Amino acid sequence: MGAGAVAVSGSHAGYHNLIDPNRRWYNNRRLIALHGWIFLLLITSSTNGYDGSMMNALQSEATWNAYFNHPHGGKLGLLNAIQNIGSLAAYPFAPYLSDGIGRRRTVALGAFIMLIATAIQTAARSVGMFIGARFLIGFGLTFAANAAPMLVTEVSYPLYRATLTSMYNSLWYSGAIIAAWSTFGTEYMRHSTWSWRLPSLFQGLPSLAQIFLIWFVPESPRWLVNKGRDAEAIQVLAYYHADGNDQDPLVIYEYEEIRAALELDRAANTNVGWKSLFTTPGNRRRLRIIVAIAWFSQWSGNGLVSYYLTKVLNNIGITSPTIQLLINGILQIWNLCWAIYASTLVERVGRRTLFLTSTTGMLLFFTLQTIMTARYLDTLNEQYGHAVIAFIFLFYASYDLAFTPLIVSYTVEILPYPLRAKGFTIFNFTISCALIFNQYINPIALDHISWKYYIVYCCWLAFEWVFLYFFIVETKGLSLEETAALFDGEDVATEKIQQHAIRQAGAVVDEKDSASADFHDKA
Repeated sequence: MGAGAVAVSGSHAGYHNLIDPNRRWYNNRRLIALHGWIFLLLITSSTNGYDGSMMNALQSEATWNAYFNHPHGGKLGLLNAIQNIGSLAAYPFAPYLSDGIGRRRTVALGAFIMLIATAIQTAARSVGMFIGARFLIGFGLTFAANAAPMLVTEVSYPLYRATLTSMYNSLWYSGAIIAAWSTFGTEYMRHSTWSWRLPSLFQGLPSLAQIFLIWFVPESPRWLVNKGRDAEAIQVLAYYHADGNDQDPLVIYEYEEIRAALELDRAANTNVGWKSLFTTPGNRRRLRIIVAIAWFSQWSGNGLVSYYLTKVLNNIGITSPTIQLLINGILQIWNLCWAIYASTLVERVGRRTLFLTSTTGMLLFFTLQTIMTARYLDTLNEQYGHAVIAFIFLFYASYDLAFTPLIVSYTVEILPYPLRAKGFTIFNFTISCALIFNQYINPIALDHISWKYYIVYCCWLAFEWVFLYFFIVETKGLSLEETAALFDGEDVATEKIQQHAIRQAGAVVDEKDSASADFHDKA
């Protein structure tokens, strides 16, 4: 395969001419309400980020280390990895729940399990109890994390879909920030176990909010149409995308596009199961990209700092728990700013450009981080240690350009509806496998070969760049259905869906008085 087909806006983006130019996220009360409900879904990612940052920070907490007998090596790896082992246990069930009982109820179920788990983790009296609670957190998180991003992308207003879906993974850092600074504050409670119990308790707050408020979030129109509840789907689209007007051309276009895409997918996959992901060239192409970017997202060197920052800083002579926690807190704020900024570039710059730029920067700065770490250990010169910290920050700025905002949004947009839940489960399964490997092996490797372990990631980053150059497909400017169809016979399926939707939307416009609205005439 060449450098990847480049899909551009224009003829492909049939819905653009149907967008009311005066309806913006900041001046339309129904869009404001929709984005409020979408934010409730986005904090699912914050829960995940909170967990990773909290476990990173607790390794610097003297009270936590003393309480659990200073875990290290394999035991420390298990304490971090057990959450993802819990996720693995839930993966066989998550897509069936998302497709069966709906996106909203699946999020609610996941939030309920996580709330119970965080209560057990907060009350933990032994390592075994703490590990069991973290297993349950991962188990519940899988259900919520499978359904929430799909619901975000399926209910979003077309103009903001790419940005909002990209925000999902970007808000991982919002949870990480709260965890980092919570543990920084409670670190001063050195003679009380609440120095680590309190941050653990805070982890349950997003789940508590979701349990009570998720029922106000609109259900996915695509799920409703797939279940034969077309009237409800049109009502959701009309209420949030067209101020309640179910005859608006945009609503008709979206509904007809969803229906046409589902019919096309059913015709192509009469028996939609796990096997369908492997039976057609288009699906195999999707699967190759999904598995690759999921693995890359955790195996680019970021896992060293995300879960073992304490060990990385110890290697360069920064051993003060307070300074370590402070660096962790500042790093999370830095990451959030870059990730949100990158989310706004998705539709302007394009996915392919962001992926390649991100990988180039990571390779450069991780290589420099490796060199500076080696020089510090040889000379014990503090300047080399300070350079390592600078390159860690620059590495993460590069990582956040693509691998924070895009991995979730790109995955869900290239998958057709019937395979979206299953394909997204494979994506999450791959991430969990990569994380388990990282979290268990990284501390052992760092203990045995120190900075030389970094060289493995330098080589791997070079491979990532080559893979992304040849296989990433640009999807800028396409609707959700058009993007998914792009992989099945290139433009043929895309044009078929688009033309059907435009004909239906155009028919509505033709029946209207030409003076009703200028933007309708463009349809």
